[in-house]
Order: sequence, then structure tokens, then C-alpha cells
Amino acid sequence: MSASKYRPHVLILPEDDANGQLATGFSLHESIDLRAIQILPEAGGWLKVRALFSEVHIAEMLRNPLRNMVLLVDFDGEPDRLDSMKKVIPDSLIERVFILGVWLEPEDFPKRLGSLEQIGKQLASECQDNTRNVWNHELLQHNSNELDRMNATIKPILFPST
Repeated sequence: MSASKYRPHVLILPEDDANGQLATGFSLHESIDLRAIQILPEAGGWLKVRALFSEVHIAEMLRNPLRNMVLLVDFDGEPDRLDSMKKVIPDSLIERVFILGVWLEPEDFPKRLGSLEQIGKQLASECQDNTRNVWNHELLQHNSNELDRMNATIKPILFPST
């Protein structure tokens, strides 16, 4: 499904299939406004996410002030991954671009948490409810600052009834 470009919306650019599954689960949450979210095809690596954002999405975001983006990447245990990604974001867009991801890889989540889609749905529930049980998991806790920024901007777009 495509998001409506005529109203505030969120595009999610996942690094790979595993991140795409997390995004799909997030979008399947029953309270998500499906007209406000779109998951783009997997980029094929964090460097490709950065390049695609830089080469394609910056211009599109500048033309469409209602667009927000989530860049969903594996951090691969690299503490400077966030800064490396942020370097390509123009100052004029920094408030509408969010970089989230698993500290290592999504496949590292314990099976007891469920499938990646189930985990994505849990993450959406926690965004809606302002809770952080799964978000505080050791593989996600590094997202705290980005999550705070994202929730302030994106929550009213994706969960309009809360």
C-alpha cells in the first residue's frame, strides 16, 4: 500500500529482508493508519540505505514537506553507525528523518520474542502506548534518543486516534 503524499506520512526504508519483516509487523498493528505508512523495497545493506536516501529521497523530501522517513538498518555492533548515517541528512530534514535498527542483526532476537513480524507489531504497540519493554531489549536500547524524537513527530501521524 502507498502512503498518501497529500497528508503527513512515513516511508520506511529497510536495509534487508529481516528489517523489512520488522517494518511489516509494525505496519500490521491494528491502530496504524495504513494511508500514512509505506514500506519501501529493501535496499540491500546499510550503505545502500544511506546512498538511496542521499541520491533519491532527499530531493523527494524537499519537494514534499509532509514526508517523514525511517531508515531501518543493522548497526552491526558499530557505535558510529548512527553518526555515519546522519552525515548525509541535510539540516533542513533532520527533524523528519529517523535512523533505527537492531544493534547487531534482527535474526539475533531470541525466538521467545516471536517472529520478526510479531516483534515489529510489539514495537508498534509500545510506540502507541508509550512503553518500552521490547524497545529496552539489549539489541534495541541504543535507539532510545531516536525513538524519543520519532515518537514526538510520527506517533500522531501513524496512530491518529491516540
